[in-house]
Amino acid sequence: MKTQENNPLLAPFAAPFQMPPFEAIRLEHYEPAFDTAIREAQADVEHIASNPEPPTFANTVEALDAAGARLDAISSIFFNLNSACTSPEMQAIAQRVSPRLSEYGNSITLNPQLFARVKQIHDNRASIALSPEQSTLLDDTYRMFVRGGANLEGEARARFREITAELSRLTLRFEENTLAATNAFTLHLTDPADLSGLPDSTREAAAHNARSQGVEGWLFTLHAPDYIPFMRYADSRPLRERMYRAYASRCNQGGTDDNNSIIRQIVNLRLEKARLLGYATYADYVLANRMAETPATVNGFLQQLFAASHPHAVADKREVEDFARRSGFTEPLQRWDWAYYSNKLKQEKYALDDELLRPYFPLEKVREGIFSLAQRLYGITFKEVDNLPRYHPDVRTFEVYDRDGSFLAVFLADFFPRESKGGGAWMTDYRVQHREQGQDIRPIISIVTNFTKPPPSRPSLLTFDEVTTFLHEFGHALHGMLSQCTYRATGGTNVLRDFVELPSQIMENWAFEKEWLDTFAAHYETHAPIPADYISRIRQAANFQSGYQFDRQLSFGILDMAWHSLATPFSGSVPEFEARATAPLELFPLVPGACTSTAFGHIFSGGYAAGYYGYKWAEVLDADAFALFKANGIFDPATADSFRRNILSRGGSEHPMTLYKRFRGAAPSVNALLSRSGLSTPPVPKP
Repeated sequence: MKTQENNPLLAPFAAPFQMPPFEAIRLEHYEPAFDTAIREAQADVEHIASNPEPPTFANTVEALDAAGARLDAISSIFFNLNSACTSPEMQAIAQRVSPRLSEYGNSITLNPQLFARVKQIHDNRASIALSPEQSTLLDDTYRMFVRGGANLEGEARARFREITAELSRLTLRFEENTLAATNAFTLHLTDPADLSGLPDSTREAAAHNARSQGVEGWLFTLHAPDYIPFMRYADSRPLRERMYRAYASRCNQGGTDDNNSIIRQIVNLRLEKARLLGYATYADYVLANRMAETPATVNGFLQQLFAASHPHAVADKREVEDFARRSGFTEPLQRWDWAYYSNKLKQEKYALDDELLRPYFPLEKVREGIFSLAQRLYGITFKEVDNLPRYHPDVRTFEVYDRDGSFLAVFLADFFPRESKGGGAWMTDYRVQHREQGQDIRPIISIVTNFTKPPPSRPSLLTFDEVTTFLHEFGHALHGMLSQCTYRATGGTNVLRDFVELPSQIMENWAFEKEWLDTFAAHYETHAPIPADYISRIRQAANFQSGYQFDRQLSFGILDMAWHSLATPFSGSVPEFEARATAPLELFPLVPGACTSTAFGHIFSGGYAAGYYGYKWAEVLDADAFALFKANGIFDPATADSFRRNILSRGGSEHPMTLYKRFRGAAPSVNALLSRSGLSTPPVPKP
């Protein structure tokens, strides 16, 4: 009992809604808590496996879903904070703990007694009365065992254990290296002439960065709020090149943060794992548990989109090159020139620019607009509170309530970049919605972003891209908050990976709708509403360079599939492999040292290995689904209610296509996406 009293991770969570005791947790608490929780979880599993009663759905499958609850809670806290608020000490703990967690997972799937019980239930399912959600859980549980090596024996079983432990260590190291390499570079400028072209907001942020580091002038980092506007606006081509080369060569420069060897180890271990389980490649292994099902389906899908987009991408590049020449630029267009001249062309065509729109999107107003949209569509309300624990002063906490006043969720928002936070934006949970002993356990949901942090002189003003990012992650959050499932394994965003982006990507559509923008977008100083002309230009510019953007996303999906379609161990050059895989999409000369793979966290440290295509797959779903909102009205209560009932609340309780057809009435078509993106017809040749 003394350990529990002294370790907040092992004592009952006493905060409202059983929130994690963030402010009481110290680094030294984690490993003892993991040790205790792993022992408890192993005891839970052993109790199920050794149960003398005949196996039933309740005493085996349901019991497994409930096993290890404390370990799940501690793992969620630790690994979420390791991404959002890490330190070298925390990363070291992660390296020590991850193999132990992998071994715990193996102790479940490689337990012959336990698998025998699950298999008996699965083999006799025809005689058992199961709900659709129970049937899904049974299938998923049986599949988890088979894919987790339950049919392996002897040396193969031992090797499987070694591989999973090593992969957990390597993927963590990849993420740590990427963050370290991102933080390692800064561009320190002291000559005001070097700031030519940069907007005031970017200059202010850079000056703030410099002051925070105790230096004069302006400091630019490789984090998105610095890097993106610098590449888009800086007139100095040499400085743009310097920034680009630093960003594009992260973890590909040798030294302690290099990821080349780690990539080779990861792809080879993944291939070996797949072969142990009877699959030809890791992509075959992954996709057997996805909507797409096979690499042939994914590759066919990517090639279908490539055939539609690539002619437009070539035309997009030619248009920017022509514009650059008209602007007096005489050099061959390089990657560090693209954002700069593309943005200037966009201004010429549409008189539209991030800095023109930014004053109309103060973060607080955007947040209110998104919350109001959720209320209008789904009847939910948000109440900001200050009595809940938080892991960093920047984190904001909200209670979420349904239209009938019942409590739905806790929502955390962590908006601004810091050195301890990974790049990009994501949604996560600290507790997934489920039912426990008849009680509906509501979720704790978080979104983490890297939005522009406000300088002292004004509020945080978002770019239009940041507005769509907020909507995207909030869509994931809705998927978690509105869940009404029974089991942990089926609740919230626990769905097939190529379906999980539908709830997020559909939310981005509202960013282009005047009806919604008019509800909140106003100038932060004058309070004047965003001009109708600006909204019209946003809509006109929605497909600007869409062919190029499609090709860029497809290149990531094709690169991912190339790495995970390897049928023999890889020992070659990572940059050379990447260059060959993406050559058909390449529009620029290769840059020595540049390599996407070495910082491609989605596939080497995230959950998107052989799954990055899912973003485009989900775009097909979201375009098709939003077409129904457009037909019935973007705030139509019946359409929103159907989307909530059939998609958002159902989690992974049934197969995604079943849920989608229930909402839409038919399978999705790629035509809606191509039409929305302006790619349904070939580009018109320029005279």
